[in-house]
This record gives sequence, C-alpha cells and structure tokens, in this order.
Amino acid sequence: MDTGEQKIKFAVVGCGHIGRRHAEMIARNNESQLVALIDSNESVQSALDHFNVPFFNSLTGFFESGIDAEVVTIASPNGFHAAQALQCLEARKHVVIEKPMTLKKQDAEKVIYKSLDVHRHVFTVMQNRYSPPSVWIKELIESGILGNIYIVQLNCYWNRDERYYKPESWHGKIDTDGGTLYTQFSHFIDIMYWLFGDIENIKMRLRDFNHQQTTEFEDSGFIHFDFLNGGMGCINYSTAVWNQNLESSMTIIAETGSVKISGQYMDQVEYCHIKNYTMPVLQPTNPANDYGSYKGSAQNHHYVIENVVAVLKGRSSIKTNALEGLKVVDIIERIYLSGK
Repeated sequence: MDTGEQKIKFAVVGCGHIGRRHAEMIARNNESQLVALIDSNESVQSALDHFNVPFFNSLTGFFESGIDAEVVTIASPNGFHAAQALQCLEARKHVVIEKPMTLKKQDAEKVIYKSLDVHRHVFTVMQNRYSPPSVWIKELIESGILGNIYIVQLNCYWNRDERYYKPESWHGKIDTDGGTLYTQFSHFIDIMYWLFGDIENIKMRLRDFNHQQTTEFEDSGFIHFDFLNGGMGCINYSTAVWNQNLESSMTIIAETGSVKISGQYMDQVEYCHIKNYTMPVLQPTNPANDYGSYKGSAQNHHYVIENVVAVLKGRSSIKTNALEGLKVVDIIERIYLSGK
C-alpha cells in the first residue's frame, strides 16, 4: 500500500495513560493524523479536548459516525483487546494492539485468523525493542559473537501498590488485567523471546506477599526453564518492592563472554566482557513514562507509530507482528499453567 503524501488516519480506543501517549505520538507524526478518540468512560473527555478531535463512548458509535480511519489503536484494558480487535478487523481496519495482544492464546489466534481473512495488518506494541541496549544485544546475539548461550537471568523488581491498584481501576482484576506477567512484565518476556526464542520445561513458584487486598493474583514469582535453542533461563519478578521500582535486568552468560543490561527498564549496559570485542558507544535511552505515582515503560511509542506508517506506505515490514504477540501470550499462559 502506498499512500504517497496522504496522511495515515488513526483512531485510539482506550484513553488512559497509554492511550493518550499513543494519541500524542500520532498527532506529532507528520505522516499520521488523529481523527477520533474512544473511551467508555466519558469523564475522561475533558482531559482530551486539546486533541481537538471527535470523542465517542464506544467503537460502535465511532464506526457508525462514518469518520474515515485506516488504523485503530487499541489501548483499552487487557481483557478487552481481543473483542475490540475483532470488531475493528470486521470493520476492515488495521489494528495496533497494546501489550498484551490478548489474555489467551486462543483469542490471539482468532485475531490473526480474522486479519488474514480481511487482509488487514495487526501490529503489537513492544516498544522496549527500540531502546539502544535492546537493539545492541539483538545484533550481538545474531552475530554469533557470544557463541553458545548458557544462562539467561531476567530480574524484574517493581513497585505497584495502592497508588496503582485503585479500587475503581481495571488493574488487579483477573478478567481485565490478567496478572503481573501480562501487565507489568510482558515487555521483558517479549525481549527474551525476541533474543533467544521459545522455552520449555517450565517450573514456577508463585507468592502474593502484600497485594491480598488490592489484586486477584500473585505479586511475585520464580520461573526457570530451558530454551529450545539451547541453554537455560530464569525469570525472577515482583511488584512487592517498597515505594519505587528497583530494577529490570538481564544477565547473559555465554561461551565467549558475559553481558548484563540493567536500570529500572533495562536501559543501561552494566557489564560487557566479551572475547576480542569492544563495545560501541550507545545512544541515550528514552526515560520511562512518568504517571505521577508510578513510572511505566520506556517512552518509545513514537517508533511504533513510525513503523505503522512506514508499513502502510510500503516502506517497511512490521517490527512486532501478530505472531510474535501471540507467542508472548502463549509463553505467559504456559508459565501460569505450570504454577498451578
């Protein structure tokens, strides 16, 4: 598809923190145009006035309006992603789906099947892939410089307390949130899958230390497994950290060297010691989205919008496709099943 100088028109459904971030990035992109905002909570409308676009309280209302849009970005609560994606695809729209793509592998398969049936693209949002340390490690792994991978350790230690899990929020509810691995740490599971591939022989221990009154699921877990491509790995995670996020880190022990990226969002290279290798100077990483009482993931959503535009104008391929989004859901689903 080549639209030349024509702008790609977007609507955004779900106008919370992340939805507004998408709307801002669409409005700033010279090749895209925001044409509508959609949210079932009409009280958010006043906070969206500066976008100067029509507001709707349902996808059905938006589609019935006849407003033209090639793309609908879905940034609603996790439990709504599958049904809304299917509704948008039925209306012959391309869709951008915030993480996680769905809460069940079976639903992700339905979305992919529908997209193929109607010849529309599905983009899944994993913006942490665009951070310089992630890009660097991807090149490092694919070059073979590290040789065989022995051990990968992923640590995700964040704070999510009553400032985040508010009673009126969808956060913490099993049907709309899904669980800690879906909402907080799917970005990092995606990075692991992107770098090292699928996993098997999963074992898991779950605990709920201090969220019994605020969530319907665990706040902490230990997971260990084997990679299909060789080597073994583990994920240690918690949202029970007091007051503020501690870190997100990945340590790689390999045949010819060791690497560790860390910081709150795996945005810093802490250690690099590789045989006959000099590490390049990396560009600074974007800071995390600041939501006042807590910080979210890296501010790389503009890269997502740029990729959508480039794909629809025939200049690029999808950076995070629907099959990859499905695989992250599949891995998380299998992890949770192993913990039962």
